[in-house]
Amino acid sequence: MAWNEPGNNDNDPWNPDKNRNSGSGRSDEGRDKETNSNDPWGRPSGGKEQGPPDLDEAFGKLMDMLGVKKSRKGGGSNGGGSGMSGKFGGSLVAIALFAIAALWAATGIYQVDQQERGVVLRLGEYHSTVMPGLHWNPPLIDSVSKVNVTKVRSLDHKALMLTVDDAIVEVGVSIQYSVQEPKNFLINVRNPEESLAQVTESALRHVVGSSEMDQILTEGRELLAEEVKVRIQDYSNLYGTGLLISKVNVENTQAPTQVQEAFDDVIKAKEDELRVRNEAESYANGIIPEARGRAQRIREEAEAYRSEIVARASGQADRFDRLYREYAKAPEVTRQRLYIETMESVYQNANKVIVDTEGGNNMMYLPLDQLMKQRSNASASGVDSGSIETLADQVLEELRKRQSSTIRREGRN
Repeated sequence: MAWNEPGNNDNDPWNPDKNRNSGSGRSDEGRDKETNSNDPWGRPSGGKEQGPPDLDEAFGKLMDMLGVKKSRKGGGSNGGGSGMSGKFGGSLVAIALFAIAALWAATGIYQVDQQERGVVLRLGEYHSTVMPGLHWNPPLIDSVSKVNVTKVRSLDHKALMLTVDDAIVEVGVSIQYSVQEPKNFLINVRNPEESLAQVTESALRHVVGSSEMDQILTEGRELLAEEVKVRIQDYSNLYGTGLLISKVNVENTQAPTQVQEAFDDVIKAKEDELRVRNEAESYANGIIPEARGRAQRIREEAEAYRSEIVARASGQADRFDRLYREYAKAPEVTRQRLYIETMESVYQNANKVIVDTEGGNNMMYLPLDQLMKQRSNASASGVDSGSIETLADQVLEELRKRQSSTIRREGRN
């Protein structure tokens, strides 16, 4: 039996007065009057402290301050204190349980940002993927991992590769990627970044191993980057990493350091070859059109000359046919006319003419240039001296006169 239970007041170690007065027959009300009214612990007013306060009374006063009504069962003061203590203890437990439940519920509230997605695992198993906003999941049952799906991440990779023509080159690439599937990114692979590095190594070796060294070091870098990007994306989809490869940049492609100088000389020679080839093509592009133009001009001139000669020959043949018909009609007249026309064409290019007269030793000199000059002056002054036929007639008349005078002189002699 406990020391503070009813019926055991005689052995109360904290109130010896109760032990002495237990047989006096005084009631509880008489004892209450003897207590000090100013003592909050209900100790006697004898001026001497008789021991520590009663715990039941202390709990009772605390319950009064909290507004909890007392309930007495069995009429005894000690019994009533025991019932009140049990009810107070139950209230504290309820309050504690409510506080724990509220704290547990409050810890389940979380927020997902606009650029994030939340992957919910319930008891370690995938449950759902939540979108941006305010969400609640039961703590200790669900775990939420936030994944940024808009951030562009990068990975640099550099390694020595063997080409298809058994040459060693050093290739460095930079990969830009983002998370496309948050679930696969968190669950399917243990370390997505490490998996991406291994996938990049495999794709790069496959593409470089099927290419020649000159193609990788010079103009084939863009094609190399495109092929590597396609292979990395295919491998990532096959492994289920949930990554989206946005771009692959080939940072540098060079020979190993030990032979870098020799490779630089080779590349410089190739560049010089390309430069000279471009200059030759530029020169050819300038010369060939000009030569073609000259050839076309010569061809057209030859065609025109051919047409002119053919037309002239045709005209002369036609003229000869007509002349022959006229000659058949009047041979003497036609012969004289032909002679005069021939002499006219000859005298047009001659400045001086020397004529040998018949039957004499004298030769006559005709200054045709002077005669033509006089004719030109006369034309300029407005005097018409006739055509070339008139000039010919004058010459012939002059020849006849001189010939007649010569004959007459010879007859006198």
